[in-house]
Amino acid sequence: MDRKLFYIAAAIMILSIFSAYSLTTYTILFFNYSQYHFFIRQLVFALFAILLMWGVAQLDPDKWGNKLGVGLFLLFFTLMLLMSVLPHSLVTAVGGAKRWIHIGPVSIAPVEFFKVGFIFFLAWSFTRKFDRTQRVRKLWNEIKLIAPYLFIFIVAVVSIAIFQNDIGQVMVLGATLAFMFVLGGRSLKLFFILVFMAIGMFILFVSISAHRIARIKMWWASAQNYLLSYMPSWMAQELKLDNAKESYQIVNSLHAIHHGGILGQGLGNGQLKLGFLSEVHTDFVLAGLTEELGFIGVAAIMFLYLLLIQRLLRIANKSQNMTISLFSAGVAMLIGFSLLINSFGISSIAPIKGIAVPMLSYGGSSIVANALALGMVLMFSKKVRV
Repeated sequence: MDRKLFYIAAAIMILSIFSAYSLTTYTILFFNYSQYHFFIRQLVFALFAILLMWGVAQLDPDKWGNKLGVGLFLLFFTLMLLMSVLPHSLVTAVGGAKRWIHIGPVSIAPVEFFKVGFIFFLAWSFTRKFDRTQRVRKLWNEIKLIAPYLFIFIVAVVSIAIFQNDIGQVMVLGATLAFMFVLGGRSLKLFFILVFMAIGMFILFVSISAHRIARIKMWWASAQNYLLSYMPSWMAQELKLDNAKESYQIVNSLHAIHHGGILGQGLGNGQLKLGFLSEVHTDFVLAGLTEELGFIGVAAIMFLYLLLIQRLLRIANKSQNMTISLFSAGVAMLIGFSLLINSFGISSIAPIKGIAVPMLSYGGSSIVANALALGMVLMFSKKVRV
């Protein structure tokens, strides 16, 4: 198997253990947790994820590949659809959103595992339905060909965006789906139609939610002075929001990034994590690490992700099996788009979407699901000369 891919992923997961210890100082004091509460939990998550990744990689891809991938899709797609009707003892609503299933001391976010299953289902099904060497010329024929996949995606969108109130995950899935259509042999004309449809759906889901509108306005309040400086004065005057409230999180995230400078304040010495920047160990982990490790440190982390994505795309490029090729590329896009959306959010380039940094943010479901996806790619890589 591709051992370099395994070592890179393991390195990122090990880094998440130290960040969970360093960035949770205020949370530990506020909730009166023990000093090593988050450290121990993330240590367990990361070690389990690394072992899972290694274990899945040892499986026979011909025997277990389809069973594992399609099984993930069917199981967690069903769980997502059932979450709205499951009893409160299993699913707790937070702010009206039902995102986690509680089984004893363990909480599972089905959407994290559904993403992996969905990408494999697409790769497996595209191999059976599409022929990359023979493109469909007529747009209407292409639309009919992809209609079943769009239906499944729309059902998932309703579950994720409405019942789980998580539009960020929809953006990641939608972008990955559109690019996989192109990789599967569909036309660029269809791709751009899907992009415009996705933009329309995004506008719709934002417009029906006062909370999302408020978040867009707060983001614009913090970004407008910079962006409007590049526009004509008459346009800037129309788009400018007066007396708009800036996002407290974005402001402190930018302060943390600025405070880090080139070399950072040193691991454990960040100040913005001390109550100024909430959820710094989850959604804002990159901002917290930038303050402590500086530009050099966060550049090294980004380099690891680039190497990870490069190894995934290399497997996709070298494989003669369309399922392996599409699945490996799909996993690369899931990780890449999640990283982009998160990093753009914390730096105020785009509104915050609540997307975790793959394998780096604190949490069990995300790191385990990504380890499972990478383990499957490693399993398949045994059939590819990389």
